[in-house]
Amino acid sequence: MVKIKEIKEAHLEEAKQWGNALYLEAGLVLTDQITDTPVSNVPTRMNFILMALCKQGRAQYSIDTREQTVTPGDLLFISERHIVDNYKASPDFECQCIMLSTAFYHSFILNVQNVSSLLLFSMNNPVVSLTSDEIQVFGNYYQHIREKIADTAHHYRTELVKALLLAMFYDMSNVIWRVEQSGKEAISRADAIFAQFIRLLEQNFRHERQVKWYAEQICITPKYLSEIVKQVSKRTPNDWIDHYVVLEIRVLLKNSTKSIKEIAEDLHFPNQSFLGKYFKEHIGVSPSKFRRG
Repeated sequence: MVKIKEIKEAHLEEAKQWGNALYLEAGLVLTDQITDTPVSNVPTRMNFILMALCKQGRAQYSIDTREQTVTPGDLLFISERHIVDNYKASPDFECQCIMLSTAFYHSFILNVQNVSSLLLFSMNNPVVSLTSDEIQVFGNYYQHIREKIADTAHHYRTELVKALLLAMFYDMSNVIWRVEQSGKEAISRADAIFAQFIRLLEQNFRHERQVKWYAEQICITPKYLSEIVKQVSKRTPNDWIDHYVVLEIRVLLKNSTKSIKEIAEDLHFPNQSFLGKYFKEHIGVSPSKFRRG
């Protein structure tokens, strides 16, 4: 009988103890010393988003059983909930590493397109070779963000770090555009279905929240759509629908002057009370309290 490996959960709190780590309690960790990082010999589910630029050395690992190799000048992405295994690195492996919780990422993005573009790109391109100019851009952001995290006397420290991260993600979106323009390798049918589902969801989540509706648009059964989405993303279609709806509510509460009643109308909730209950079930606080805090 084949023994099934247990899956370890990796949390951002652990990364705060890594070499030369700087962090914000809100959910961000930066480090450029990971050679001494305690790496488990079991599959590890990442409960945060990781983006890192390899500066020297070499590393190999698998994401959801797909083998990856990282060499100098490569930018690697690992999205939340994906499983890393078989990690091996050369003794001189060095990278500039940015790790952030999904909640912290959502706190500075301005719209849902930022989520889907990075999500789909990182799943199909977990390792990307940067140009010399792109390497310089990423390195400049990394150093500047570290400097601002270290400046604990700055009254707007967290807000400034979020602004820098947002600018960095827009600059990295230019990498996405470049890679996509150069032509991608053919992706699997499962990946194509998932990408189609996410793009449909991005366009329609404000008024369509039934898995059946999305399956009909793709011309497959709800059961098959659920199987594919779970296989590719480790989440169910309903998880993704809730994810986009909650994210939009958060963005509107923080970045607009719309009343909660108006937000409920925009997202086609029966009433303000229904939206409040839905939001509290997923976030743990009421919309009004979230907006205040």
